[in-house]
Amino acid sequence: MANLETSLKECLSSIDGAKAAALVDYTSGMALGTLGGTKDFNLEVAAAGNTDVVRSKLRTMEHLGLKEEIEDILITLSTQYHMIRLLKGRGSNGLFLYLVLDASRANLAMARHQLRRIETELEV
Repeated sequence: MANLETSLKECLSSIDGAKAAALVDYTSGMALGTLGGTKDFNLEVAAAGNTDVVRSKLRTMEHLGLKEEIEDILITLSTQYHMIRLLKGRGSNGLFLYLVLDASRANLAMARHQLRRIETELEV
């Protein structure tokens, strides 16, 4: 089991193109841990804003009567990919991993694979 700081560092070091990572509580909108970001990209603001994305999608699925679980949400920008991975493990209800990737260097399939692996090792 990896602690939060170790897991976030692993996100940035093991995933090609990773620029920033956060563990976010989407019930409160609070980032429980962040790594990366810049003065031009406030990771805490981005993490809090993405709680609205998660809440909206969950609400829409409920209205549609969909009984499935969200694995990932992917937002593609012209130069970045933003990945949101809802955590499923024990004690992680209401949490998601948020990852910002450089689109020119990232491999989305590998990033998803690595996030799944990191999720299983994360100690919340």
